[in-house]
Amino acid sequence: MTTSVLPNITELKPGFGARIDGVDLAGADDATLQAVVAAFHQHGAILLRDQPMKPQDLLRFISAFGEPEDHTLQENTLPGFPKIYVLSNRIVDGKPIGAHNDGIGWHTDYSYRAEPVMSTMLYAVEVPPEGSDTLLADGCAAWNALPPERQAQLDGLELHHSWRHFMNTREFNRQEEPSEALLAENPDVLHPLVRRHPSDGRKALWASTGTVKEVVGMPNPEGLALVDELVEFMTQEAFVYRHKWRAGDVLMWDNRCTLHTGTLYDDQKYVREMHRLWVKGDRPY
Repeated sequence: MTTSVLPNITELKPGFGARIDGVDLAGADDATLQAVVAAFHQHGAILLRDQPMKPQDLLRFISAFGEPEDHTLQENTLPGFPKIYVLSNRIVDGKPIGAHNDGIGWHTDYSYRAEPVMSTMLYAVEVPPEGSDTLLADGCAAWNALPPERQAQLDGLELHHSWRHFMNTREFNRQEEPSEALLAENPDVLHPLVRRHPSDGRKALWASTGTVKEVVGMPNPEGLALVDELVEFMTQEAFVYRHKWRAGDVLMWDNRCTLHTGTLYDDQKYVREMHRLWVKGDRPY
């Protein structure tokens, strides 16, 4: 299925991402959904605006890409829909309905798992009029911008990712002593610094922050300094798309070739509620 059946596609930024107009996701037939999937694999990210989506609509849409992934922390999922994770500062009956300030800092989701999630989708239920932007960094463009000699130095390096390290050191929602059950479910893993996309073989820098403890075979602080250097390079303005949210937005990105981060907003003045869904991925190579 090609993307030609889609009514209107424009780039989110030159060379990256696709805004798809003229599609009603909740009512789309299977052929249209498969065209949206094809656009996603080709462009690295997709945006569809003004989408009135119920939870079951979100699940049908995400399932067109593959099997929905579970979430490590189940307490923040939407009641009755364990595949839908709630990001919000909203308090109901004295309790938060979701995770607040989750996803701050450049990263790729589930990088601490042997098979990180393929894609992340956010659906905007309620958004502030300012702040709370989501930024996507194009790892393929960053890789292609490196000189050949630098590419040769980096290709083949491995990163040591650790969920325990991530939970112990993250700025928001830190857990000094995660449960033994969750630690057992999330053992440390090694992943390549340069990842190849399975659809067409294109390469991407894949230097996530937060979960990385070391570059294998390189002592710290030298190893972590290299990771920081590459993340800074990959997240410069030339490679970044900044998304300013509107209610009804569906934004989905390919974790195999991007980094992303949320941004802060005035959480005393505004309410934000997003629904997050993941698609299972495979082992990076």
